[in-house]
Amino acid sequence: MSDFSLTLVSRLKTSKIINDMAKVSIKSEKITPFGGLFHVRELFSRYVGPVINKVLGLRCTSYGYQYSEIAGSLSSVYFCGGDCVEDVTSHLMPHLSLHPTLRTCSSDTILRGISELATVNTTYTSDTGKSYDFNTATKLNSLLVKVLKNTDQLVAGESYDLDFDHQFIETEKYDAKMTYKKFTGYSPGVAVIGDLIVGIENRDGNANVRFHQQDTLERIYSNLESENIHIKRSRMDCGSCSREIVETVEKHSELFYIRANRCGSLYDSLLALRGWQREETNGIGYELNSIIVEKWEGKAYRLVIQRERRLDGEQDLWEGEYTYRCILTNDYTSTNREIVEFYNLRGGKERIFDDMNNGFGWARLPKSFMAENTVFLLLTAIIRNFYKFLMGRLDTKAFGLKKTSRIKAFVFKFISVPAKWIRTARHYELNIYTHNHSYQKPFALADG
Repeated sequence: MSDFSLTLVSRLKTSKIINDMAKVSIKSEKITPFGGLFHVRELFSRYVGPVINKVLGLRCTSYGYQYSEIAGSLSSVYFCGGDCVEDVTSHLMPHLSLHPTLRTCSSDTILRGISELATVNTTYTSDTGKSYDFNTATKLNSLLVKVLKNTDQLVAGESYDLDFDHQFIETEKYDAKMTYKKFTGYSPGVAVIGDLIVGIENRDGNANVRFHQQDTLERIYSNLESENIHIKRSRMDCGSCSREIVETVEKHSELFYIRANRCGSLYDSLLALRGWQREETNGIGYELNSIIVEKWEGKAYRLVIQRERRLDGEQDLWEGEYTYRCILTNDYTSTNREIVEFYNLRGGKERIFDDMNNGFGWARLPKSFMAENTVFLLLTAIIRNFYKFLMGRLDTKAFGLKKTSRIKAFVFKFISVPAKWIRTARHYELNIYTHNHSYQKPFALADG
């Protein structure tokens, strides 16, 4: 067949496809694809907005946007699937402005509001003369806990388990420092209760995780206690295993469980231990034991030891054929297995950091300096906590979701629904175009 014949066949197929295409009609009606967002914004305005204005104060008395409106506008970015502040102005403003009463500000206003809330860094000097900057953001950390109380996610007088860890955020901002992970960034200390962030303090990326950590923990514990939130058990990794830090944790919580760092003086005691208890979890076998050790002079604690036989068959110079892991605790009543299983639950908290990086903007910090970016970290933590509040209220099964679903799934399943505001009988109504009648319940709850 000639080249001309091939081309002719292709043209015939193209012509057929064009003839089979559906006809398109352009309508000028103001329909938005983010109909579910209006329910989210109304709940944010009801449960979070008043607390923000009360704690931070009014930003303006006549014309302008309040801090609650700035935070609400920022939340719209992530509840619509965006990943940077500029998405408000670039993509979302025509849809967000359709709400008859709630106002949405531009990305420039959001960034100005973040700068206004920034506080001066606190500088600590090490024994070697090096200086490291910390940003405590005391007022915003207080706001973080007060919002959780207002949504009943934390209840005054109750006791909770607290996890603390440092999250290394990679960024090339002006004041970012080189971390031990070989990238520039910040290393904020983050406190978590359950699935909720309850405290954040930012610090230079090159600061040792133990450096003045006791001061950070003291402020976080004190903030919770000022709201009558009590800590029963605290879990931390080996970055918190120092005398000053352990004393601070022991002062503010009934029990603590801290991964003990390797200590050469303990190896002789570990190798001489007898009476190991054989256990198995998820098909993985290991052995447990515990002893009382004087970790620091005058301070004796229980040390729970877990050892696993090396799979490669090689022997370590100090540990021999086993790998040892230790947990330092003041819990003398729980069994070894109960302590190990409770501590291992801490690994699930890494999901929170992954969620913040990928779903709530921590991977794309908007400002150039640590003080301003700390404000952003705390505002997005408030937004994520509010998202967990939403998922607790919502009939998730009706929308094909789970209580643990990521915000991306929430955007696809709940937020993305065509809707149109209409005015009838001197009030506004929202028409939602869907066959899923489950939307009636959450919007009815939002109305009262």
